Amino acid sequence: MKIGLVLSGGGARGIAHIGAIKALMERGIRPNMISGTSSGAFVGAMLAHGYAPDEIIEMIIQTSFYPYIRFGFGANGLLHMNKLEAVLRKYIPENTFESLKTPLIVTATDIVSGEELQFRSGELAIPVLASCCIPGLFSPIRFQGRELVDGGVLNNLPVEPIMQEADFIIGIHCNPFTLDKPLKKTTELVYRSLILAMHSKTKERFKKCNLLIEPPELSKFSIFDFRKAGQLFEIGYGYTKRLLEETDIDLNAPA
Repeated sequence: MKIGLVLSGGGARGIAHIGAIKALMERGIRPNMISGTSSGAFVGAMLAHGYAPDEIIEMIIQTSFYPYIRFGFGANGLLHMNKLEAVLRKYIPENTFESLKTPLIVTATDIVSGEELQFRSGELAIPVLASCCIPGLFSPIRFQGRELVDGGVLNNLPVEPIMQEADFIIGIHCNPFTLDKPLKKTTELVYRSLILAMHSKTKERFKKCNLLIEPPELSKFSIFDFRKAGQLFEIGYGYTKRLLEETDIDLNAPA
């Protein structure tokens, strides 16, 4: 049976993916293919390269992303993601989809044509970073003649790219539709509006998952809470571990 793993965007909340994946692996559940967007694409790339969840969370805790983002602050008032390419290439020096141990599909959005795009071959770092470019916060990344932004604009749970290939789909969604945390920044409001605009389409994609993991406690965190990486990891891990204990999943049977 081929297992497909789908990872949503969610800024810092995407760190919960790593904990959830650790809990899955402890149950012997390992993906044969990964589809991700935004922070889910970043985590997916690290996992597909072969890093264990404990290694990935340690890298995130040890890496300060803020200096790279501040250094890239542009004249148009938007941040630039390009400087973060050095971080990704440090951990995945081969920088190709073909070098990954597990097939990965990254979803991004062409902000000019309005198209949803999938990348699964060739250069890796730029499509992953483009998929993380939240509109209104980051400048689009130009790649292959296109202006690319966050894949979550059109598809924040990209199930479709692997539906025909996977027998059992596990979706991890880290953007709760209800929030317990006040929205204090304009950028948070912009991102929240984006998530709510995608609400109905994302809920429809929930139904396409054989197993959906959505830790409700993530509603207490902001997309910028990178300094709470340890907590986010533990929430993803603890919730998924409990869910698997309560759920009877037989991956040897047809999905």
